[in-house]
Amino acid sequence: MSMTYDLVIRGGTLVTHDGIGVGDVGVKDGRIVTVGQLADADGGEVIDATGLHVLPGIIDTQVHFREPGNEHKEDLESGTRAAVMGGVTAVFEMPNTNPLTTTAEALTDKLERADGRAWCDYAFYVGATPDNAESLRDLENLPGCCGIKIFMGSSTGSLLVPDDVSLRHVLENCRRRVAVHAEDEERLKERSHIAAEIGHPRAHPEWRDVETAFNATRRLISIAEDLRRRVHVLHVTTEEEAAYLADHKDVASVEVTPQHLTLEAPDCYDRLEAFAQMNPPIREARHREGLWRALANGVVDVIGSDHAPHTREEKSQAYPSTPSGMPGVQTLLPLMLNHVHDGRLSLMRLIDLLCEGPNRLFGIVGKGRLAVGYDADFTLVDLAAKREITDDWVAAKCGWTPFAGMTVTGWPMATIIRGRPVMRDGQLMNEPSGRVMRFYEGAGP
Repeated sequence: MSMTYDLVIRGGTLVTHDGIGVGDVGVKDGRIVTVGQLADADGGEVIDATGLHVLPGIIDTQVHFREPGNEHKEDLESGTRAAVMGGVTAVFEMPNTNPLTTTAEALTDKLERADGRAWCDYAFYVGATPDNAESLRDLENLPGCCGIKIFMGSSTGSLLVPDDVSLRHVLENCRRRVAVHAEDEERLKERSHIAAEIGHPRAHPEWRDVETAFNATRRLISIAEDLRRRVHVLHVTTEEEAAYLADHKDVASVEVTPQHLTLEAPDCYDRLEAFAQMNPPIREARHREGLWRALANGVVDVIGSDHAPHTREEKSQAYPSTPSGMPGVQTLLPLMLNHVHDGRLSLMRLIDLLCEGPNRLFGIVGKGRLAVGYDADFTLVDLAAKREITDDWVAAKCGWTPFAGMTVTGWPMATIIRGRPVMRDGQLMNEPSGRVMRFYEGAGP
């Protein structure tokens, strides 16, 4: 007796752990139940994916959706809407909101805000401070928490763990992999005069220089190795850090962003001024090439967008009063598909970075693979589609992207979450139905 499916995706080129080939996928009750040939299958809904590649649902493990406290920049509805418009099916959201996500009450508040409003699935980081260190072991295991986030250097917001004593205390009190923004706070303060004296965003990588990042990363790894504690170094930007972290994979996983793989100084600052300003900064070409080498060598584990929007008005102030950060969740996949088209990485490697890597590092239940038993999360892409990225396409509240005017090859055509299409051909479908992501106990390798 043949199975009746809720959804059949037919004739697409499936990208699975077993390789790339044409096939069908059968979905029932929100999960993948069959991968293969389903020509005669009875499906409640059938999507003809001929000519498209069917990827596992894309997971963005670093976004800042600004709610609560700065909803004029972004909120959980608009940020997750931008995510699904860009083919992203799940996100990890950061804790530097107002109030900060540093308590069980603040985490519960975010979960309640997301319920019924999020277009994609979600989980939230809890921020570490010297004051909440001893409660982190309980906090990191709360439902809806994807892990603990440390800011070693000041960025957006007031979360800060600047010294080695505090850093050690935080790491001693965590068991899951800890995500870290690694910039040296003392060096940032010592060099802040550079930004004011030059008075242009091209000063940003000079103020927040290579040593500011590299020194913090060395400090972090020294403590992590001493404690045998797993850390995830976010948005690595320097050739030096990439080479150093290759020798410390026993404790460190590595994230890079599409921005740092795509833009370079000084060109981006001349063209975009403060709209190219982020922390850590976009750097010159040698660092971008160093990141690509690390990616090719397998040192990079995941790519995250570091989606961090600000309004045009805020970005148009005089530097260094301008805030750091740029939108990115919606452009994450188009930019990386364009790099696939240009031969910088394979499609299989991209899936490792955006799907299987997050699953492996963070122990996400049921996500990251196109495989029987997993959630029916799919991102359908046209690898041959040429599109221009425009500000009008951006669904984030800020309404701009640093990549406006760029033509890319490769585009998300549909976003399907637990068997439910939420975006097709550039149009939202259905209603927000994102759910809290689940994690294995003691998650991550």
